[in-house]
Amino acid sequence: MRDRRHAAAPVRLTYLAGQLDKFLTRQLSEALASHGLTLPQYTALSVLRARARSSNAQLAQRSLITPQAASAVVKSMEANGWVTRVADPFNRRVGLLSLTQAGETLLDQCDGAADRVEQSMLGEIDEHGSQMLKDLLSTCVRNLRAA
Repeated sequence: MRDRRHAAAPVRLTYLAGQLDKFLTRQLSEALASHGLTLPQYTALSVLRARARSSNAQLAQRSLITPQAASAVVKSMEANGWVTRVADPFNRRVGLLSLTQAGETLLDQCDGAADRVEQSMLGEIDEHGSQMLKDLLSTCVRNLRAA
């Protein structure tokens, strides 16, 4: 009897979200690797494009990684010439990061790879369904951020 009850139990949203995260992380990581980029680097470059001139601490917070991880990501991106650092005019001890032209170009190429992964994920879901999913996921993120 117990097996029947468990067999009929609905799949939890948290389980599906976790599965989706694992599949997206793996597929996006593979797609980015062909461009010589890691997922944390792609995230950081995307954050810098959206919010130019960010400090290491801001980048870490916005990329949802630790400050130590952000430092390692920034170091590799600087070495590759994808970002530059200038002193903050209001606090000379803080470096402000921004994308270089090479970083912009690489990010544009990788956006195409990310688009293909998203299209693969969405499959036959139409534009209305895609927008609805985006809205629902955004609401879930806001709810958990506020909790």
